[in-house]
Amino acid sequence: MKAISYSGYGGPEVLEYGDRPAPKIGPDAVLVKVRAAALNPVDWKAQAGHLDGMLDAVFPVIPGWDVSGVVVQPGVSVTEFAVGDEVMGYVREDFLSRGTFAEYVAAPVRTLARKPRNMSFEESAALPLAGLTAYQALHHALKVREGETVLVHAAAGGVGSAAVQIARHMGARVIGAAREAGQDRIRELGAEPVVYDEATFVDQVRALAPDGVDAALDTIGGFYLKLTPELLAPEGRLASVADGEVIGLGGRYYWVRPDAEDLTALARLAEEGALTVRVARTYPLEETAEAQRAHAEGGLNGKVVVTVPWTDPGEPD
Repeated sequence: MKAISYSGYGGPEVLEYGDRPAPKIGPDAVLVKVRAAALNPVDWKAQAGHLDGMLDAVFPVIPGWDVSGVVVQPGVSVTEFAVGDEVMGYVREDFLSRGTFAEYVAAPVRTLARKPRNMSFEESAALPLAGLTAYQALHHALKVREGETVLVHAAAGGVGSAAVQIARHMGARVIGAAREAGQDRIRELGAEPVVYDEATFVDQVRALAPDGVDAALDTIGGFYLKLTPELLAPEGRLASVADGEVIGLGGRYYWVRPDAEDLTALARLAEEGALTVRVARTYPLEETAEAQRAHAEGGLNGKVVVTVPWTDPGEPD
């Protein structure tokens, strides 16, 4: 099969497009014919070696965790999916080796859900990691309840925009923080915007929530995370998906995990129209290095997605 891979840590320059062995599937996995795979910051961080202390790299590594595609072969113990099912997944394993930037990927069933019927393959590929991060942080880490006020950092970004939509669906009032360029997007999603400004940020939030916010979700870390504890209500909760220093601030550091039930819940929200995702650019598989450069530069209004041409979705050679 054709795939993107790298044989040593580095930037986009280490990515190579070429032939790789087709993946074998275990009893609890399915073989997916990839239609689209989305880029996430963790992809280039892992590729640069920043996760070397956490995940073994079995070189050459095929990068990518987000995917959408079609099941072409179920494992011998799989009853959840059949040939022809359209799926999306957060296909993260406990090592780096067989990712989603390829024509085929072996995906454990715990990492998959059925693709939302009202979403394209490109949109579906852009949903899992960002959507699961937001969903799990709000439901499992912060345990947001109806009627509460939630502050979302970087609310116009991938995780942030998903968090705004999910929190509103949970019945919460949402205050969304972003740069000036993201203010319209936050209003569009139904949140009350505040602008990142070191001198006025605290006062802006306090003006909207004088008694403090009930929960705060940080997706960027750093300076504004450190300001957040003083914006919480007396029993307010804080979680970060970006910065482990949140623990020292009395909050919780949350790392997303593959979960078929949570991913299915995201698909339902999408089909109900309660959750949308923006795709800013698409690139063919062989141009993944260029896609990664564009993604790292930032400034895009949505996700970057790599697409794989549709051919006969049979088993690979």
